[in-house]
Amino acid sequence: MQVSAREDIQAPIDAVFDMVADFERFERMAMRRGVEVRRTVEMPGHWVGSCWEADIMIRGKPRHVAVEVAEFDRPTAMRFRSTSKGMNGLTTIDFLSLSQKQTRLSIEMSLAAKTLPARLLLQSLKLGKARFRRQFQMRLSDFAREMEERYLHGA
Repeated sequence: MQVSAREDIQAPIDAVFDMVADFERFERMAMRRGVEVRRTVEMPGHWVGSCWEADIMIRGKPRHVAVEVAEFDRPTAMRFRSTSKGMNGLTTIDFLSLSQKQTRLSIEMSLAAKTLPARLLLQSLKLGKARFRRQFQMRLSDFAREMEERYLHGA
């Protein structure tokens, strides 16, 4: 299953990249939402090879997910590989400078099942794909507005 979204942000590409690369902020956000996150491998400067493990609830069941930075190409792209029991994922984040003060942020996420229970989970997600895609786009839009505010106010 693949889902993608994109959003134009009123901030320079370097500022947007730095805000997306603020992994500590994302760790704190996840913990505030009840997700247990542990950084298992930390590479200097957030380079390729940094890894996290998280315990999350998906459809009412606890899932253990491992995430690794697969690509870190400043300031144009980031790629993350994720694995869990029965499922693999790849998330690609691309940054495109539209002007000196505007950046297009594109996110593509693909999930692939390795086991029958994972296939059933993916199938249930596919049935609600339109709703899932709308929520994904809405959250990216909210995140983009937050990044614009942070850039404008120097936070």
